[in-house]
Amino acid sequence: MASLVSFLVVIGICVVVHECGHYISARIFDVQVHEFAFGMGPVLLQRKGKHTLWSLRVFPVGGFVRLAGMEEDHEGEVVDAGRGFFDKAAWKRFLILFNGSLFNLLLAMLLTVFFLSGHGVVDLESTAIGEIMEGYPAQTAGIQPGDVILSVNKVPVTSWRTMSERIRSGALEGPVQFSIRRGERTFDLTVPIPPDSQGVPLLGIRPGMRQYPFFEALSSAFAYTVNMTVEMIRGIVRWVTGVEKVDVTGPVGIASMAGEAARRGIWPFVTFLALINLNLGLINLLPFPALDGGRLLFTAGEMILRRRLPSKIENIIHMSGFFLLILLILYVTWQDLLRLF
Repeated sequence: MASLVSFLVVIGICVVVHECGHYISARIFDVQVHEFAFGMGPVLLQRKGKHTLWSLRVFPVGGFVRLAGMEEDHEGEVVDAGRGFFDKAAWKRFLILFNGSLFNLLLAMLLTVFFLSGHGVVDLESTAIGEIMEGYPAQTAGIQPGDVILSVNKVPVTSWRTMSERIRSGALEGPVQFSIRRGERTFDLTVPIPPDSQGVPLLGIRPGMRQYPFFEALSSAFAYTVNMTVEMIRGIVRWVTGVEKVDVTGPVGIASMAGEAARRGIWPFVTFLALINLNLGLINLLPFPALDGGRLLFTAGEMILRRRLPSKIENIIHMSGFFLLILLILYVTWQDLLRLF
């Protein structure tokens, strides 16, 4: 049940944010919006706003936006002159289609900012100690959380990685000498570090957490989002070209991971939500029929060639792509079930 609820929350947030991107862009470019629906299936509640019909549907799975002129007009709905989707210039339609994914990417970045500033990440860029492990030499020697290790065997260290390497190599030769700063005071300490049951010398310390100031978190989140985007695109290219095998997860797998993230607490759930938004935003931009990326490809072609593909042909291509997409989702779901059970 926790996995189902978590899945519905994740998908609901991702899809509604995506549709908000389409809706806001359509309103900016004066495209008539027939309906903004929360959920799918039969209507539970409806309310007519000044410009749009707002509806709540039975199944709480995502939602959708119906734009005038996209052949989704219901009987009795009138499209105002010049306000249909295809009445607008190609570049405006391109932005309306693109901004759904853009909103997902922006949400992923904002959630990352929230995580970096509210929770923080393990600080491996310094040698500040965050936690002392019980029963290890650091506890016996009196090292405390908040202490900063300045040098190991008189060799200055500035990052957790170089410090760890110095400690391991030094411990094999005998007791290790540390220079430690505690508050305003600096002192030396010599600590014997015998190997543990695995034969590895462990001092028994863990790094601290670093919380970012807002603007630093914003720049770091932007860099992280860009890097993750590049890596995901590379992964997709390697998968398509057969260079690398990639495990694809469907609704069942996402539900399982969402439930696990929710059980681990708010911060793992925030991280998972950011990652799903990033995935959804990028996947929707793939140039595949029925996805926004497929429609963007046709619109870009229209902008270059100055003519639009006949709507009947374009619809056939999108319907074929939609059918293939459903088959892919069913296949991936079956693979998820096999892995689960």
